[in-house]
Amino acid sequence: MSDSAADLNPELRPRNVYAFGATSFFNDTASEMAYWVLPAFLASLGVGPEKLGFIEGIAESVASFTKLFSGYLADRASRRKPIVVAGYLVANAVKPILALATSWWHVLFIRFADRLAKGVRGAPRDVMLAESVPKERAGAAFGLLQSMDSAGAVAGPLLALWILRSHGLRSVFWAALIPGGVCILVALLGIREVRRKPAHHTPGSFGPEPDAARLDAPTLSIDDGLESAASWRSLPASFYYVLVIVTLFSFGNSSDMFLVLRAQSVGIAAAYAPLLGLVFNITYTAISWPAGSLSDRFPRRVVAAAGYLVFAVVYFVFAWGPNQPAIWGAMAIYGLFYALTAPVLKALVSETVPAEVRGRAFGIYYFTTSIGTLLASVVTGELWKHYGAPVPLALSAALALVCSVLLLVSRKPQVSQLAV
Repeated sequence: MSDSAADLNPELRPRNVYAFGATSFFNDTASEMAYWVLPAFLASLGVGPEKLGFIEGIAESVASFTKLFSGYLADRASRRKPIVVAGYLVANAVKPILALATSWWHVLFIRFADRLAKGVRGAPRDVMLAESVPKERAGAAFGLLQSMDSAGAVAGPLLALWILRSHGLRSVFWAALIPGGVCILVALLGIREVRRKPAHHTPGSFGPEPDAARLDAPTLSIDDGLESAASWRSLPASFYYVLVIVTLFSFGNSSDMFLVLRAQSVGIAAAYAPLLGLVFNITYTAISWPAGSLSDRFPRRVVAAAGYLVFAVVYFVFAWGPNQPAIWGAMAIYGLFYALTAPVLKALVSETVPAEVRGRAFGIYYFTTSIGTLLASVVTGELWKHYGAPVPLALSAALALVCSVLLLVSRKPQVSQLAV
């Protein structure tokens, strides 16, 4: 069935929730196979923590700028599926090239391309997902997506661990080509285009919705530019309040590769790095969907604040509990942080802005948080180099505590009457 036919048949819209979930599963299987062995691979190339911070910082910075542009594009484009598919295609085409890398700047180039592709697809995918379900079920939809995403992150480290038993690190990168290829096929065949949704819908689960009006491709003009500028200003104050808190938190949320590096410093072998990812993602997978559904019943800001509190506990343990049992336990709990924040904050963004600027809201959200992550990774690398691991990790934990309190004292966001 063609995408245009899918637009006219609202019963196909809930299909996108599961199609995006399957795509995320295979994409993250490929990504996590490579991600958790990357610190050990860089170490084999003679690269220290400061270069790791630089690579991750540059990778996140390009993603942040791309996400800002893709958010605007998601609101203007009449067809979002090609943007999403292209993002998955590029990301999964470059990952196996890591097997050919012989220098840290090769890794930098590949991570650059991977994050660029992720930035392109992020906002259009989330807008399509938000428009595929009623707003009352946004938390559950994003929770399911996150659960499938992290399920792939369980499969990825398991596959990497199995490969490392009899092969080298480079074999892991080559093997990532298989789930990456499946991801592209699922994206091409499973995702259906969703245009604009009407203003009203009867609450329910992932059920049928009224037909959406078909939009022609936009023609830009001076009036369009003025309207666009006005739409940016129309974003509610509650959105910007949450944005400030999340951005502040991001300044302490450096790349998870530093946690892997810390684990290796207390004697956990590099070969067990994928197992660390497995422990983390089992919790993430199990809790994401229930956490998203929970945020449909209770204030999302409270659920997210609990996630920040978990983050603080984990980082304090990594900073001041340098023994292997503590590290393994903290990594298991760490998945709870992601489950309580990643899907919940996306649903919070989705419900607090008008539908016609939802893409831009996601773009701003991704942009500012990615900038924070960029600075966090660079600063963490430098502080680690000069003062050791406990200082940057403890600072991150303290910042998370502050942000948790700020979320709790905030008022319940007012849902825009234009949001659908």
